[in-house]
Amino acid sequence: MTMRPVTRRNAVFGITMAAATLARPALLRAQSTARVVVVGGGFGGAACARALKRAQADLQVILIEPNAVFTSCPFSNEVIAGLRDIEAQQFGYDGLAAEGVTVIGQAVTTIAPQQRSVLTTDGVALPYDRLVLSPGIDFHYEALPGYDEAASGKMPHAWKAGAQTLLLRKQLEAMADGGVVAIAIPANPSRCPPAPYERASLIAHYLKTKKPRSKVLILDAKDSFSQQRLFERAWKELYGDMIERVALSQGGRVTSVDPSTRTIITEFGNYTPDVANVIPAQRAGRIAEIAGAIDATGWCPIDPVTFESRLVPNIHVIGDACLGGGIPKSASAASAQGKACASAIVNLIAGRPPETPRLTGICYNTVAPGYGFSLAGNYQPRGDIFAEVEGGATSPVDAPRELRAREAAEAERWFQTITADTFG
Repeated sequence: MTMRPVTRRNAVFGITMAAATLARPALLRAQSTARVVVVGGGFGGAACARALKRAQADLQVILIEPNAVFTSCPFSNEVIAGLRDIEAQQFGYDGLAAEGVTVIGQAVTTIAPQQRSVLTTDGVALPYDRLVLSPGIDFHYEALPGYDEAASGKMPHAWKAGAQTLLLRKQLEAMADGGVVAIAIPANPSRCPPAPYERASLIAHYLKTKKPRSKVLILDAKDSFSQQRLFERAWKELYGDMIERVALSQGGRVTSVDPSTRTIITEFGNYTPDVANVIPAQRAGRIAEIAGAIDATGWCPIDPVTFESRLVPNIHVIGDACLGGGIPKSASAASAQGKACASAIVNLIAGRPPETPRLTGICYNTVAPGYGFSLAGNYQPRGDIFAEVEGGATSPVDAPRELRAREAAEAERWFQTITADTFG
């Protein structure tokens, strides 16, 4: 599938035209076919909307997404490190609209489960037969004293791709040689657990190339992390002592911050780096809270066969917001969940039993140009969550550089494939 370059103009045009096909009188009239409303146009929501329409052409599929342009988190670490332009991360919704998905450029303000209706910012009420929420993550600011949205202007998280990505890149570019970049990493669960360590790697690559007397300091709320041996071997091979990691048991957990002085406070000491990348604890996106689909964990419990909320009937939750057990919060997993959820909804609407999904997720990490590795897993429902089953694989620790180069190229091909398959 060929993708055309996305600009803000053609992305906005696509949403405007798609919304125009759903005039207000049509929104309110009785429907002869089932309607599924999908809220959130990231990898999970967009994949679900497309899969729904492809599975049943006469199904009314509405995707509600306030942003005309989606900016991808996968590969955004390369933007931070100056290896990629932000435009390569941006995609519009023209492809979905061309397949018959109605794309509405609004936010959802209210969800009324009893009436099976959502209300958008322009005051239009949209009834639904099934509602899919793909809200991604929001930040649990209360868990980190001193850090809030205002603080992110000085100590960027860059955990939602876009303006924050560019801010962190700008701060790196402005830092003098010999400076320290600190990355504060929260405990799990969080979006894409290996990504902070990929970020540390690529920032080290930037510093090694541009500012070789500088350092990267990782302040970690965990003792161990995904693909740790692969990362640590790469760091030693590529960056020597440029990267220092302080683990949980060494006092690495960040307990508070002071944005006015750019100070990071841990259990055993304070740090004032030149650049502070503070990634806060996370929870399900706010629209899931509005729907009543979040439990005390801050995430959304689901039936892993249908992705239907355990708390609210006729509402399905996919992607990072799920309380998914063993399956990671990643773009690959969100896309797989979106497609599986679409299949379950089509069967439920038709009165057929849904099939038990088997999901495959893969995570690529690039630690330098031409040096990558991966982790793949297979997941199936076990009780209330997903559990990993046989068939997964990870890159060998002692692989030659030729394999690392091939995996870096495979990572780029994966990104091109998933974005084309999702956004078209």
